Amino acid sequence: QAQVVESGGGQVQAGGSLRLSCTASGLPFDSYSMGWFRQAPGSEREGVSCISWNGAIRTYADSVKGRFTISRENAKRTLYLQMNSLKPEDTAMYYCAAVRWCLDSGPGPYEPNSWGQGTQVTVSS
Repeated sequence: QAQVVESGGGQVQAGGSLRLSCTASGLPFDSYSMGWFRQAPGSEREGVSCISWNGAIRTYADSVKGRFTISRENAKRTLYLQMNSLKPEDTAMYYCAAVRWCLDSGPGPYEPNSWGQGTQVTVSS
């Protein structure tokens, strides 16, 4: 059973920055592509970004392209999401998960049982 823990969320003003982290155990982290997802209240889950197992492929949703940067440290089993120039519409619960592949615009299908509890990001105007 995978255990995934996200952290780093918080409340910031528009234009600010946050760095999210996600630590995974119980799965072969360095064999999986990893993705960040987000879900705002009343909205569907949205794929935000994806990174291949070796970091060679990184993809982003159009809504965050140029502002967010995904990275990973396989030795630490940790995934990151650097979020700059935050906007109120970025407000959501952010989750990471192992995914089967990356799409051109973010993560592909996620692996069941690889979700964490999420970390809340709130951006005020």
